[in-house]
Order: sequence, then structure tokens, then C-alpha cells
Amino acid sequence: MTIHAANRKLEVRPVTSVIGAEIDGIDLRQPLDGDAVAEIGDALVRWKVLFFRNQPISYDQQMDFARNFGELTPAHPIEPGLVDKPEIYVVDSREEKKLFGHGQERARFAPPRLTQTGWHTDITFVANPALASVLRGAVVPPYGGDTLWTNLVAAYQELSEPIRELVDHLQAVHRWHGLTGETREGYDPNQPPPSAVHPVVRVHPVTGERALFVNPSFTRYLVGVTDRENRYLLDLLFDQIARPEFSVRFRWEPDSLAFWDNRATAHLGPVDLASSDFDRRVERVTIAGDIPVGPDGFRSVQLRGELFS
Repeated sequence: MTIHAANRKLEVRPVTSVIGAEIDGIDLRQPLDGDAVAEIGDALVRWKVLFFRNQPISYDQQMDFARNFGELTPAHPIEPGLVDKPEIYVVDSREEKKLFGHGQERARFAPPRLTQTGWHTDITFVANPALASVLRGAVVPPYGGDTLWTNLVAAYQELSEPIRELVDHLQAVHRWHGLTGETREGYDPNQPPPSAVHPVVRVHPVTGERALFVNPSFTRYLVGVTDRENRYLLDLLFDQIARPEFSVRFRWEPDSLAFWDNRATAHLGPVDLASSDFDRRVERVTIAGDIPVGPDGFRSVQLRGELFS
């Protein structure tokens, strides 16, 4: 598939038949014309996550690219962004090493998220999670540190009809997992963690596709079911979204970007950083999202905390 933008050929090359495509033939240091924005937007909806390589862009250029697709949010509802660029959220393995040391001591005292970040969709503990995220590889190890994405539409479609009919009418509470470091200016760390209730199945506002909308990092429990039912049903759904046939794995390189649709994907951060001596730093901006809606018309509700804007 080829398109043209700013007199250059732009190529969309699928990575798998289910999810993921690489975008070639475009320089994100330059402004995009309307046709390019439309074609990239269409590719995002079709392939769920897009990968760009060899893009040595600045913070401002990263934000300008993201603004083509919507309004930017602050870096995070709770954690701080960069001091001079509050829209930029940084994940840096070197900061973890400062807290927990190296080698055996690091492995002993590091939090679980260093070794198993968990599948998650960004910021679902608010009622309006980010529409999409743009993540740049700033410091990339020579090997390891990969990220996986899963297609939540495909995960839903592969459920049996009786299970689809069941989950179409369920809601789940998503909650922030707790403080792990600094908080943004103005946030009260003593308040209860933010939480929201979402439909278990989300209808994509562009395509009308139905997607599973649960993730083990933030989804705490299903509404209106017993503890036993909750455990079995969530285990079933968490296993479903993590099936490898719905996923794509991205090998980062310096100046790579990933751009994903938060309404139809979950992702898994690196699971090998605790055993690695290499540094890794990625930098993210997020695009403001709307209120998820389920097949039965249920709209997400903020239980604690504020909307993400």
C-alpha cells in the first residue's frame, strides 16, 4: 500500500496479518500535509499500532506529530512529566537502578513491574483514557527491551458467541495501582487512588468494532458478580488478550517511534530489564480521549479522581 505526502512516497507495510504496520517514506521532522495525516490515521485504525524508524525528532516535533490527531494531555494524571515539557512522560531504566541498585541486590528489591510490567492499556483508571500514544526510543539497548501490542478487537472476535453475549453487558472497575515515586505538582498523594468503571467491551467510535477493554495492570474487578466468578472471568479475559496470535513484537532501534490506538490495543512493556545491564529510555506523549461506550450503551464513569485533560 503506497500513498503520497509532501511529494514523497509513503509506504504502509504490515508486520503481521492481525496487527502492526511499519511506515516508510516520511520525515516526521517536517509538517505533514492533510492527505498524509488522513492516510496515517486510516492506517492506525486498520493496523492498531504503527512503527516509524530513523526519525531523529525533537520533543517539539514529537508533540507536533501527535497534535495532528488530537489534543495533547499532560504527561500522566499522577506522575510528573519533564519540567520544561510537561506533556512528555519518561520511562528510564536508569532511574530504577538509582532506586534499587544493580545485579542481585537489584533483582532482590526491584518492584515487580521491572521484571513483568503486565499487559495494559494506557491510563484506564480514568473515565476518558488516552485516545492514542506516541512513544519514542531515546536510549535503546543493543538487544532486549522489546514491546508487544495485542489487538483487542481480534481478542473479542475470537471469543465464543455465548461469552461475547455475556461480556457485552458487563462493566469493570479500573484503579491506579499505587504510588511508586514522584507525583506531579498539585497532586495530593494522600488521596485515594483514581478509579473508573468501564464497559468490559468497548465500541470503537470510528469503526464500530467491539474490543475487549480489560487489562491486568488496572482492571480490579467486574461489577455485580461474585468473587469466584470475578476471578474466573477475569482470568479468562486476561488470558484471551495475551494470546500470541493477536500480538506483534517491536524491536526498538534508536529514533524509532510507535504510535498506537489505545481504544483497540493493550501492550506489554519489557520483561527483561531486571536481567539486563543496558540502559533504556522511552518518551511518550498521549492524545486526549473520549468516554468509552459499551455495546449496551453504558458509558464509563469516573469513581474517584478527575478526567484526564
